[in-house]
Amino acid sequence: MQLITVAGSPSVGKTSVILRACEWLQREGLRVGVAKFDALSTSDDQLYAQKGVPVTVGLAGALCPDHYFVSNVEDCQAWGQRQGFDVLFTESAGLCNRCSPHVAGVFAICVVDALAGVHTPKKIGPMLRLADLVVITKGDIVSQVEREVFAYHVRLANPGARALFCNGITGQGVSDLVAQLRQAPATTALEGHRLRFPMPAAVCPYCVGETAIGVTHQRGNVKKMHFVDQEQGS
Repeated sequence: MQLITVAGSPSVGKTSVILRACEWLQREGLRVGVAKFDALSTSDDQLYAQKGVPVTVGLAGALCPDHYFVSNVEDCQAWGQRQGFDVLFTESAGLCNRCSPHVAGVFAICVVDALAGVHTPKKIGPMLRLADLVVITKGDIVSQVEREVFAYHVRLANPGARALFCNGITGQGVSDLVAQLRQAPATTALEGHRLRFPMPAAVCPYCVGETAIGVTHQRGNVKKMHFVDQEQGS
């Protein structure tokens, strides 16, 4: 089974891109499944079900979605093997640009939005910089020049990954995406594998439910800002 991790910020079109890829792979006779991770709620499982794609949903709730992902992805992979999938997509919650839900040896995709601004790629952390493939959505809404400039900044942020445009609504570009997926390695088990980059740092009191503000309530892994006061003239 090929395990594919798909990451990206909210509303960039991850689900639409995965749906288009699933439709293409199903037409080729492959059995495809999706493990959908989200924070509080999701209705994307209904979209997958409408297309006949088996899906399982995991909601992180109060936990960091990345930590929730890494605690459950091995079980997702085992579920996919029990179901006899040829390809299993894991779709991340996509909450912060610091997220890093990519595993060494597992094909990694980052989805970005061409409407986000040309400097957005350099603001995104490991989920873009360590991806094998960067899929750019909503390119039909911007000009050709803007498309090329955005793709250039993607390549600056991750020179080792291929960047391609894909329209999750019309399906344009999905054939190029599927061609890349065919090169993904098979994943028989995740035990012993490592993340490509450490998860966001923890733990501080606010991670475990503290709500009070003040130095006396700040313990553990706390990072403070440094301020330089400007001298005021007379």
